[in-house]
Amino acid sequence: MPPEGPDDQRPPLGGALDFIPQELRLRIASGSAIAVVALAMLYWSPAAFIVLTFLVAVAMTWEWGHIVRDEMPDPAFVAHAAVVLIATVLVLNDMPGWGVAAAIAGAAAVAALSANSGRAQLSAAGVLYTALPVVALGWLRSDEPLGFLATLYVVLAVAVTDIAAYFSGRTIGGPKLWPAVSPNKTWSGLIGGVTAAALAGLLFALFTGSGSPGWLASLGLAIGLVAQCGDLAESALKRHFGLKDSGGLIPGHGGFMDRMDGLVTASILAALVAFSIDAFAPARALLYGS
Repeated sequence: MPPEGPDDQRPPLGGALDFIPQELRLRIASGSAIAVVALAMLYWSPAAFIVLTFLVAVAMTWEWGHIVRDEMPDPAFVAHAAVVLIATVLVLNDMPGWGVAAAIAGAAAVAALSANSGRAQLSAAGVLYTALPVVALGWLRSDEPLGFLATLYVVLAVAVTDIAAYFSGRTIGGPKLWPAVSPNKTWSGLIGGVTAAALAGLLFALFTGSGSPGWLASLGLAIGLVAQCGDLAESALKRHFGLKDSGGLIPGHGGFMDRMDGLVTASILAALVAFSIDAFAPARALLYGS
């Protein structure tokens, strides 16, 4: 067999992925790593997942303070992080109601500490933004034996919404959703995202054998819509302060706020829905609507 010449040399294995933009490859790689860690902690135990949400919330606390008040760390950041810790300990000890109360009281305290900065209201809102999802997700995950599935459903609905909105917006395009706040988001992305979330809810019930298919499809539609609203709200905050990303902790994605914005609003909605149906069995209430 004759030796291979220069023309016979095959392209490196990575050449098969050259059609995917470098930024998108980075987003996929870092997003996949985060997903693996999150799912592992979610499956491991309620306590492990709650600790993970605390760590993410602290990172978001730092990013919020940096966006709103710029100079970090400051006394408001220390108080904000302390409130998130207190809320986490309370939900770990099966006291989610006290966790909500701690978040509200902490918001007032952080507002007082931020009065001189002129950003008291936004600083207080940041406490609720980071602490309430810890309580909401921890409360759902702690409700055994369905807590794992209920929380997984919320996380998957938000993830599917984000992915479908991204690709449908890029593929279909069309009119912008709210160009003054987020110039890249389109109506096609919104519709694609919420439709995918509804379909994901239906498939979730069919594949897991838990939950009502029609209910989870309808709830998925609402979760997808609220997740997109959370995304827009975070974009509005960044646009107000002239920022593109909330931080740089996640390669290809920006900061933790950039990735968790939809889950923040979706988790609060899920907790409110579950509470309104059956506060003593929130996981079952969320999955079955009864």
